Amino acid sequence: MSLDALFHLDANSEHSLQKQIIEQITRAIVNGNLLTDRPLPSSRNLSSQLKVGRNTVILAYERLVSDGYLISKERSGYFVNPEILQGYAQAPTETESEKGPYQSDWAKRIKLEPSRFANIEKPRDWQRYPYPFIYGQIGTDLFPLNNWRECCRDAVSVQAIQSWSVDQSDTDDPLLIEQIQKRLLPRRGVWANADEILITVGAQHALYLLAEVLFDKNSIIGLEDPGYVDVRNIVSLGNSTIKPLPVNHQGLIVNNNINDCDYIYVTPSHQSPTTVTMPLENRRALLDQAASNDIILVEDDYESESNYQSNPLPALKSLDVNDRVLYIGSLSKTISAGLRMGYVVGPAKLISELRALRRLMLRHPAANNQHSMALFLSRGYYESLVKNLHRTYQDRFQIMSEELSNIMPVSVATTAFGGSSFWIEGPKTLDARVLALEAKKIGIIIEPGDLHFYGPTPPKHFFRLGFSAIKTEHIRPGIKLLADLITQLT
Repeated sequence: MSLDALFHLDANSEHSLQKQIIEQITRAIVNGNLLTDRPLPSSRNLSSQLKVGRNTVILAYERLVSDGYLISKERSGYFVNPEILQGYAQAPTETESEKGPYQSDWAKRIKLEPSRFANIEKPRDWQRYPYPFIYGQIGTDLFPLNNWRECCRDAVSVQAIQSWSVDQSDTDDPLLIEQIQKRLLPRRGVWANADEILITVGAQHALYLLAEVLFDKNSIIGLEDPGYVDVRNIVSLGNSTIKPLPVNHQGLIVNNNINDCDYIYVTPSHQSPTTVTMPLENRRALLDQAASNDIILVEDDYESESNYQSNPLPALKSLDVNDRVLYIGSLSKTISAGLRMGYVVGPAKLISELRALRRLMLRHPAANNQHSMALFLSRGYYESLVKNLHRTYQDRFQIMSEELSNIMPVSVATTAFGGSSFWIEGPKTLDARVLALEAKKIGIIIEPGDLHFYGPTPPKHFFRLGFSAIKTEHIRPGIKLLADLITQLT
């Protein structure tokens, strides 16, 4: 096979042409497309075939020699290094790949089926849509690219690598723990010792760890209704009893209905999914009832900073004098969903057990990522990002508030004063799942709301509109198109 048939260079790729050549020759070697006894084309011939500069090919070849994939023979050219292929298994023959007569019935062997749960589904190609009112994603234009690159680069310096590349067992990056302890938590009025903080692969990982360590078949778990879908699915994996707890315009309703719960998951800063904020007096009442009825509160404090009408209210954890609040924070929600990094704060004994369980699962989140995040926090880039997001979100919040009030009279937007989304109650005749399908056809991404309700017959006329991923200038036309579509469907 000729090399030019193996190559597909893309001038618009984020990778240089040299890097593309290196990657594709490497792939061809590993796949057995290049023979060890035949020379590769000369740099002159290959540059002509690929229509790239000769120096680009020369540098690629030299890099592959340095990495051990090629060897250079004087007056003969470049050849595949036969040693590089040692240890690679040969592809099975057609006979060897035939299935045997004693196949296992895996459907009968599987004892746990997480796939049976309904989950929120987001289009993976949402970035190509002009009106992505998608929740939980941040537009690439808001990502602090240069600052993050700097921190990642410094995290792989020789000195840094010597620190984190060894087996860390179950420990976390000490600088990251210090930054969470001294920078992030005090902003929410929370003070914790280093042994009371555990780094997790996102807030969802923290919830899973807590459920595994704390919940059993005798536990009654109070969950907001409507509420966060994934925490409901996590609890449903076990044998605990779920008790749906209704919410209103002030978040979780605090009354005697909660008294028989052993644990309550609550999102007081911006209730998920309605975005409403729990008033201070309700927070104090919830803490009092938790103390009186031996209830532990699991506080998910995401979007705590995003309040556009007043200063953020103190976290439940900051008001807790009885050690009854477990605090979960997320860095992914602020910086980038793909980073998957969060933390949980709780009593040292509990954190020790969570750490032991985490060690059995994955030992610890990747140490290089932890150190990159630690540098990002320590250099003040996080505070700068939060300020930028706050300005941008405030503008988008205002625009969406106006548009939803003015040109979408068929729907009622739940009043909130922050966060990164709106919870919409449409007319009773609206099926938000049908709306989502039709909206996607005209470039609009929305999230149907029925999954957030507990029970077999959830209301279908609710949906969520996020504004963290859509460009500001696309909000007004997107809302107008959506309003017209709702009118057509109802």
